[in-house]
Amino acid sequence: MGKYTTLETDVFSVFSSTLWKSEKISTYPNNFVVNNNSSEFIRVTIIPSGNGLNIASTSGMLIIDIFTFAGEGTKKPSLIADKLDQYLVGKSLNTSPKSTTQFQGSSLSFGDIDKDNSSLFRSTYTIPFNFYGVL
Repeated sequence: MGKYTTLETDVFSVFSSTLWKSEKISTYPNNFVVNNNSSEFIRVTIIPSGNGLNIASTSGMLIIDIFTFAGEGTKKPSLIADKLDQYLVGKSLNTSPKSTTQFQGSSLSFGDIDKDNSSLFRSTYTIPFNFYGVL
């Protein structure tokens, strides 16, 4: 597999794990059409955007949009962000023996009512990563 495919496999291994599924937070990749978006969920976007140590490496940002019910304040997105921290901050993932994805510190920003569904409020959780591939 190439670096981008392996990076995606690493990231989504977190969200396909039994532990994450037990959190009961619906999780979708970016560019996935959510047919029933009347419930709370997260949407995961991987943005590789920087140079790595070699041509098989990259750095970038993981952006997770957190959709919660509008009009209920910021406690629920904060709780979800805290759960994401437990799974991501300071963690190293390696689904391939020739690579590792490492996550750093996160941040959370509270957005606004979702433009596509006014019953949902969108917050954004971001966490930088480094993906190290072996040549």
